[in-house]
Amino acid sequence: MSGRAQLMWDEAVTGYDFGPGHPMDPVRLELTRKLVGAFGLDRELRVVAAKPAGESTLRLVHRPDYIEAVKAASADPRSARGEYGLGTEDDPAFAGMHEVSALIAGQSVGAAEAVWRGDALHAVNFTGGLHHAMPGGASGFCIYNDAALAIARLLELGVERVAYVDVDVHHGDGVQAAFWEDPRVLTISMHEHPRTLFPQTGWPQETGAGAGEGTAVNVALPAGTGDAGWVRAFHAVVPELLAGFRPQVLVSQHGADTHFEDPLAHLAVSLDAQRAVQVACHELAHEHADGKWVALGGGGYAVVEVVPRSWTHLVGIAAGREVDPAAVIPEEWRQEVFARTRQPAPRRMTDGRWPVSHASWESGYDPADRLDQAVLATRRSAFPLRGLLP
Repeated sequence: MSGRAQLMWDEAVTGYDFGPGHPMDPVRLELTRKLVGAFGLDRELRVVAAKPAGESTLRLVHRPDYIEAVKAASADPRSARGEYGLGTEDDPAFAGMHEVSALIAGQSVGAAEAVWRGDALHAVNFTGGLHHAMPGGASGFCIYNDAALAIARLLELGVERVAYVDVDVHHGDGVQAAFWEDPRVLTISMHEHPRTLFPQTGWPQETGAGAGEGTAVNVALPAGTGDAGWVRAFHAVVPELLAGFRPQVLVSQHGADTHFEDPLAHLAVSLDAQRAVQVACHELAHEHADGKWVALGGGGYAVVEVVPRSWTHLVGIAAGREVDPAAVIPEEWRQEVFARTRQPAPRRMTDGRWPVSHASWESGYDPADRLDQAVLATRRSAFPLRGLLP
C-alpha cells in the first residue's frame, strides 16, 4: 500500500559486532527491535529487509581500493593493520565485516528508494546512520557510510535536492565530505563542539566548496548543552534553511548519544528532547519535502537506558502512532533486557522532562550565552551563503 511507513530490518544486522567491550554493542539494535514489537508498532508499518548494497552502489561514495580493503579484512581480520582505518581500536576488523556493513547500507538505500518511488512516505533504518565512514576509509565505528549512500542513490534516481539533518552528538563528517562540492545536497550537522569531541571537525566556518559553497552547515554546541539550548539551536537553524532549500527528500540522522547518560560525550539532552526533535523533523518533512522522510539511527552507547526508547519513539512517529512519553514499558521487554544484559530496564518512555518547551531564536538573543554565541556563529557563516539574513 503506497504511502505507508516502512521499517527496515534484517536480523543479520546484529552481526555488526566489533567484539566484547566495544561501545557499539549490537544488543542496542536487538533491544530496539523488540521494544518496537512490544508496543505493537510493527503492526502499524511494513517491516522490510532490503538486499545488501552491491559493489556498484558502494562505489557511489566509496573508493574501489577501500572496498577491496574491507573485503580483505573481512575475510582475514588478522591482516588488518590500521590501513584504511581498519584494524584500529575504534574499527577493529571482524569476520564478515564487509557483508554486514553492506547489509546495513542496503537498508538505508532501500529506505531511500522506497520513499522516492512512493512505496512508502516515511522509512526508518535505525541500524544505519554510520556517518563517519569516509570515501576512502573507516572511522568512528563506521565502515560504510549508509547515510551518504542513501543520498547518492537518491541523486542517481534523479532527485535534484536532498537535505540531510544530523543531530548525533558527533559531527556528521563523512556525509559532509561526500557532498562537500555538490550543490544538490544540503548537509546540516548539530553536534558537540570539535574542541571537546571526536572527530574534531564541524566548525561553523566549514560551509562547502566550489559549486557546493554554502551547502554545508555546522552548529557546534558547547559541552553541557541541555534540553532548552539543544532544541533552541535546532529551531534557530534548521527550519529556515530547509524552507530556503526546498528539499525533495529529507534524510535525518538521530544518534541517541546526545543524552546525558551517554558515556562517550558531554551534552546533557534528555530522551524527551530527542523525541521533540524527531517530531520536528517529521513535521519539517511534511512542510518542505511533501512528507518524503528517511530517518536513520546513529550513535548511542547507553544501550539499555536510552537507545531503544529513543529509536522506538522515532519509529512510532514515522508510523503515525506516537508512543506517549508517559507510557509504561511492557514488562516482557524489561524481562528480556535483564535476561540479555543483567541490567535493570527503564519503566517509562520518558525521562520526566516532557513536554519539552523552547524559546524561539527571535524571542531574545543573549550575547553572553555560549549557546546563542554558537548559533550566531553558524548563522553568520552559513546563512548569507544561502541568501538568508544571519
